[in-house]
Amino acid sequence: MNIFKTFVQAWNVPDIRKKIIFTLLMLVIFRFGANIPVPFIDRLQLSELVSGEGLFQFFNLFSGGAFSNFTIFALSITPYVTASIIFQLLTIAIPKLEALAKEGTEGRKKIAQYTRYLTVALAFVQAIGMSVGLFRPALIYTDFFSMTVVVLTLTAGTAFLMWLGEQINEYGIGNGISLIIFAGIVCRGPAAIGTALIAYRSGSVSVISLILFCIFALAVVVGTVEVQQGQRRIPVQYAKRVVGRKMYGGQSTHIPIKVNQAGVIPVIFALSLLQFPLTITYFFQGSGFTDFVNVWLSPSGQYGVYVYSLLNIIFIMFFTYFYTAITFNPMDVANNMRANGGFVPGIRPGKATVEYLNRVMTRVTFAGAVFLAFIATLPTLVQGATALQISFGGTSLLIAVGVGLDTMKQLESQMVMRNYQGFLK
Repeated sequence: MNIFKTFVQAWNVPDIRKKIIFTLLMLVIFRFGANIPVPFIDRLQLSELVSGEGLFQFFNLFSGGAFSNFTIFALSITPYVTASIIFQLLTIAIPKLEALAKEGTEGRKKIAQYTRYLTVALAFVQAIGMSVGLFRPALIYTDFFSMTVVVLTLTAGTAFLMWLGEQINEYGIGNGISLIIFAGIVCRGPAAIGTALIAYRSGSVSVISLILFCIFALAVVVGTVEVQQGQRRIPVQYAKRVVGRKMYGGQSTHIPIKVNQAGVIPVIFALSLLQFPLTITYFFQGSGFTDFVNVWLSPSGQYGVYVYSLLNIIFIMFFTYFYTAITFNPMDVANNMRANGGFVPGIRPGKATVEYLNRVMTRVTFAGAVFLAFIATLPTLVQGATALQISFGGTSLLIAVGVGLDTMKQLESQMVMRNYQGFLK
């Protein structure tokens, strides 16, 4: 009931109500565009082309069905996610970019601008691969002009989604890119449930499989909420000091280190990287490279399901530590504490504090990384054993719940500034 009460209170605040309405309108525009097909497409041929599972279902995760329908948003926002990964890695590897990132708002704007340019370039390459390779049999006309129109349409669709996400960041509630992915996942929920029921009625899926999936889905939701809210609190004591005639410090507080500091970002980043070899196969249809990827690196391949799962675990754990290291710097925290007369009881200020914070962060983050990798990978193996082919799997639930929690926290912070009690405790 607290959730509905908080939403009512938020709706009664004019500026928050405008932000909520703006965010919903942007998501409606996204869903509207996800149903507009690209020009020169043969719908009958397209339905035969995408009738299979595996690769199409995998790419549909981010696009909300736009990929299999070959609409103007078929590429979804994945080129932007990939470009963000590249620049975050380059920021550490290239000193000039690292210095630019430390310049504050202006530096971040420059990096964001470079990310946009790379997004358009990646979208253009992927659009060529999809048009010339994967979806070429479904195109009515394959001359140069028609193919150019299709490629530019797909590239413009991704650029528009990138702009849409930035508008939500500036004028709405929540992270725009994450909400677009969230909307694409949630809108496929009813269809996935309908598919599961049809499979049950036809006898291809048992009641036990459906019950096990429902239990798993509930466990993912509850587990994600608990892990997202979980934190290790490091006590901090501030020494008393006299400035003029006033005494400062002397109070106790804590540093919260979240179990999952990175949220669902590692899962999204891992999926984006695992898409790369599958994207390359667009250019080499019928080649030995494509056969190798389909067998060894595709989640629907004979051996690929295990290789894919292993790589997924490695990437998720790597990006969990990587993103946590970006958002939480023990040295900066220790220096700020020392500058303000703070210290961790029993730990000497300076280097010893940095090592202690780093040790605690490493241990706590490991639990969050293992949880993310387990939830994101287990359904791939379970579906192969139960024959329950439902697209709304563990990864989808994980992303949906994580993004939903992050959005609710932002809404709660807006309410807290107006002295309203939130529902995320």
